[in-house]
Amino acid sequence: MTSRPLTVVGRVALLIRAGLIAGLVLAGLSYPLAALGGMGIKAGTDALEAMPEELTEVPTAQTTYVYANDGKTLLTLFYEEHRKQVALKQMSPYITKAIVASEDARFYEHNGVDAKGVARAFVANQQAGGVSQGASTLTMQYVRMALRDSARTPKEALEATEQTATRKLREMRLAIEVEQRLSKGQILERYLNAAYFGHRAYGIFAASQVFFSKSPKNLTLTEAALLAGLVKAPSAYDPATKDQRAARQRRNYVIDQMLKMGAVTRAQAVAAKKAKIKLKLTVPPNDCVSVSRTHNDWGFFCDYFKSWWREQPAFGRNPQEREENLRRGGYRIVTSIDPKIQGYAMEHVLDKERRTSPFAHGQVVIQPGTGRVLSMAVNRRYSLDQEDNGRHSDWRQDRDTKGNYPNTVNPLLGGGNMAGYQAGSTFKIFTMLAALEAKMPLSTSFYSPERYYSQYITAPGPATCGTHWCPKNSNKSMTGRQTMWTGFGKSVNTYFVQLEEQVGADKAIKMAERLGLRWRTPVDRKLATPEHAAGWGAFTLGVSDATPVEIANVFATLAAEGMYCEPLPVLSIRNPDGSHAVHAGKLTGAPRCHRELSTNVARAATDAARCVTGYGAARGSCGSWGTSEMVHAVLGRPVAGKSGTTDGNKTAWFSGYTPQLAASAFVADPDNPEHLVGSGRGTMSKFTVAQTLRDALKGEPKLKFTPPSDKLVW
Repeated sequence: MTSRPLTVVGRVALLIRAGLIAGLVLAGLSYPLAALGGMGIKAGTDALEAMPEELTEVPTAQTTYVYANDGKTLLTLFYEEHRKQVALKQMSPYITKAIVASEDARFYEHNGVDAKGVARAFVANQQAGGVSQGASTLTMQYVRMALRDSARTPKEALEATEQTATRKLREMRLAIEVEQRLSKGQILERYLNAAYFGHRAYGIFAASQVFFSKSPKNLTLTEAALLAGLVKAPSAYDPATKDQRAARQRRNYVIDQMLKMGAVTRAQAVAAKKAKIKLKLTVPPNDCVSVSRTHNDWGFFCDYFKSWWREQPAFGRNPQEREENLRRGGYRIVTSIDPKIQGYAMEHVLDKERRTSPFAHGQVVIQPGTGRVLSMAVNRRYSLDQEDNGRHSDWRQDRDTKGNYPNTVNPLLGGGNMAGYQAGSTFKIFTMLAALEAKMPLSTSFYSPERYYSQYITAPGPATCGTHWCPKNSNKSMTGRQTMWTGFGKSVNTYFVQLEEQVGADKAIKMAERLGLRWRTPVDRKLATPEHAAGWGAFTLGVSDATPVEIANVFATLAAEGMYCEPLPVLSIRNPDGSHAVHAGKLTGAPRCHRELSTNVARAATDAARCVTGYGAARGSCGSWGTSEMVHAVLGRPVAGKSGTTDGNKTAWFSGYTPQLAASAFVADPDNPEHLVGSGRGTMSKFTVAQTLRDALKGEPKLKFTPPSDKLVW
């Protein structure tokens, strides 16, 4: 029975040597010896034994910064606590002196617990009959913050901050341990990076930005004293209120304390106390809705990036954990969005369809060979505020309702749960690629009547002949013998249905999946299954939905001569220490590419796609016309592509590509798929793509496409 009391005596002796005997009798603040005695020696011993001997420190939450591809243009921030770690040498000496003067004048003299301060607080509290004064040193305050930040449950967080004797004694014990392990400078640095200054600013970097729009190293004496004074009570001393008297009094108190310490001269103190409080407040953006403050059109790209992040296993076990890491991880992310190309894209989108139009007109630009998304433009504002949005006829419920324009946060261009829009004749590319891969040459010829009686069984309707599907061409001039060059250039429906019959609809569907398309509606998912795919004849005419990101990337794969790259919204991702984020041995921002099509198949498809734009094929005849000849006339360089419209003009697409860039544009009503865009909007996407690529490639070399070999020509 003697060994255990000796252990307690040994521990108490350590506290006495540390100057803590006064703290242990501090009624209501510390864990007094009298309390130990009152509890009984065993209970007191257990209380001491149960306390941790070493502080568990976890990395504090830091703000993630997201930039455009120039690495300078800030898109937005992601954070739960706005904080960025900075080294002590990156802070103004005024702030380090001010925080010591304000919170712990004997910081450099004690070893974690200030015995004089404890004694003073004890006397004050005895006289007050309660807790009127504390005795926390900077080190103890840092311990409290570390305990709070490392809490795994709400109960642990409460225990780290509640006003109890047990908590105070634990802080004292851990403060001694911290002082034995860390230098004074290290403790001060960690404290200043963890402290809360108000206005959602955690740490001195965020505080300097929020209150003065500057870095911590540039803080003046008056600014540093003001910030140091906020730590005690950020709301009570908030200088951003109309009445700054409390903030000024607290600032001047800090300056007086600095004078007592010898940190400033009397002349400096007098001048600083006379100075007016001059703030330059900054409200840091947070999440994609904050992008709208500068470039609201960038919000859709930001939303796509966020959706992409939530899918990456490198950043967590599930989407929720990954998003939490985005907000706490302190990453420096350089995205792929190109401000210049985004500007061109928005200009040409908006000069054709105003923001207040119920029709959405959007465009995505992707870099072939990397998959990097360079632009996502649409005639909408990325905003949660939909109070003044336009009215819309809801055909599904036969009533008038508020439409999602001009303000919306729906992922209109891709990402999230957006199904997309019917892509129309754009899907003929998948049938042609499947046929070329099956070694059917570009010269494959069929007589293409105005209406074709297909082998596909379908339900009765306008395009049926009995039980068979009987599609027709958009005009009689398409009747006649066609090849892949002319059939694709003129978008001849009855040619492509016959080609699909030869190669198999299931092969065309599989090709679309290989090139990145995903089926998001119940109907599409059902028809794409193995038991139904072979009979989905209408697939080649684009009755399925797709997003602009998906379609743009299909044509980027052709531009890269068969190299498929996942759509990628980032260039680089760095950890807070500056190192590159790596997963499975690879950089998380590196392109993810593989060869999906043979080079010759991709080149052959491009040769046919040149017929669409008016550029002309290298190996065959395009016939007398193509559906989008204005594209080459506007762009003035080698270009290929495909137009896409649906029955009744519900949507109107165009996708075009050069060896350097690929783009896809659409016009549709996202709120009402039955709201027809009309024939007048049929060429809108063609001009938007042509003009955007023209401006984006200005000054770039006019690279040519490589023609296919004879194996897939004749």
